[in-house]
Amino acid sequence: MTVKQRWPIVVPVLVVIFFFFACAAWPQSSGAVSEFEVNGLKVILKQRPGTQTVAAGLFVRGGSSNITAANAGIEDLLLNVSSDGSVRFPRALLRSEMARMGSTLGYFTTVDYSAFSMSCTREQFDLTWQIFTDTALRPALLPADVELEKQRQIAALKSNQDAPDDLLQFSQERVVFAGHPYANDPHGTPASLAKLTSADLKLYHRQIMQTSHLLLVIVGDLDMYSLKSRVTAAFSTLPKGDYKASAVPLLTFSAAHVEVIPRTLPSNYVQGAYGGPAYGSSDFAAMQVASSILADRVFSEVRTKRNLSYAPSAHLNSQNASSGVLYVTAVDVNQSIGLMLQEVTSLKKDPVNAETLSAVGAQFVTQYYLDNETSGAQAGALARYELIGGGWRNAETLIERVRAVTPADVQRVAQKYMRNFQFTVIGDEKAVNKQVLTTEP
Repeated sequence: MTVKQRWPIVVPVLVVIFFFFACAAWPQSSGAVSEFEVNGLKVILKQRPGTQTVAAGLFVRGGSSNITAANAGIEDLLLNVSSDGSVRFPRALLRSEMARMGSTLGYFTTVDYSAFSMSCTREQFDLTWQIFTDTALRPALLPADVELEKQRQIAALKSNQDAPDDLLQFSQERVVFAGHPYANDPHGTPASLAKLTSADLKLYHRQIMQTSHLLLVIVGDLDMYSLKSRVTAAFSTLPKGDYKASAVPLLTFSAAHVEVIPRTLPSNYVQGAYGGPAYGSSDFAAMQVASSILADRVFSEVRTKRNLSYAPSAHLNSQNASSGVLYVTAVDVNQSIGLMLQEVTSLKKDPVNAETLSAVGAQFVTQYYLDNETSGAQAGALARYELIGGGWRNAETLIERVRAVTPADVQRVAQKYMRNFQFTVIGDEKAVNKQVLTTEP
């Protein structure tokens, strides 16, 4: 949509000035965050006065460390089938009630943790909370439901490798995560899922439903004291257990590596990864800034100036053991990756100027607020920092840490981490000069 009126230039200038000072003064938390414990279960509550939505997540600590190659995918399948209903709220009743209220249940799994989640309006919180806690703690796990969801997940995993991008991601993870706890894919494999039964899921549910293994995060316009009574009623009978999170080693590589998977395609799909800092470390904010600068430069050199690829990119994965990524689809793999590696070398050799750093910081702040508009997003951020980022309070100070990054910090982390790239190529093997991909200019 275009604006037909020609506004005086002073109006947009004033708007920009207002937005700048608003962002600078706007508190990073639009509500008070508090924590309490019930029967060994840590609960984080962010109160958002006046908001009409409530989001909650019951997080399971551990991720890939909870599983083995033999039962990979069991946690993902468990959370999936749990959302089908409990004894008190069987499938038909659950779906009709959730549809009537406009509430939702969801789940996700990552290499570091998983979550069973709910979202609703404030006025529908009471019943949604009952359904959420009952399905999480007492899921029916009917054999028919388990088999149905299992076959759906197996079919999805098999189809994932049909698309070049999906095959690229799968193939690179196999290389990058070899010998690491992340090698156990939380989504499983067709072979590991095929063996799982309803009895397996029930046993696994008992193993992880211990308060020491869980974290509860809630965001909304809720009173802490009434919420605490609800949490006590729901979780007071769970066993505490003795779960202790194990340290996850960083991803490190002793040498650069290239693996080519031959495919006849119009373009080659390329991704290269390097080991990054721990998510909760002091280096992570500097790596976020360095990766953002690299992404802008890569796009400019490969797409804007030379039109070698439609969407070259660079990003940093937010994992306990993080990894940075270069990605491109191109006919000319060698020129495209060569240019990208030149920009990596530039970050290492030449300090970025203050103007670049300021622009990246402003871009980061804008994206931060856009990404954290919803109660669900804020709950996810608090949980992520609590579980792998050194504590939820670090979520509240992220912007300050990014703004504190200096040119020297960017140069230092680029030198320390952006090396020994692990490249995977899907496409024409003859088009790849491995020496170009394994030698930094």
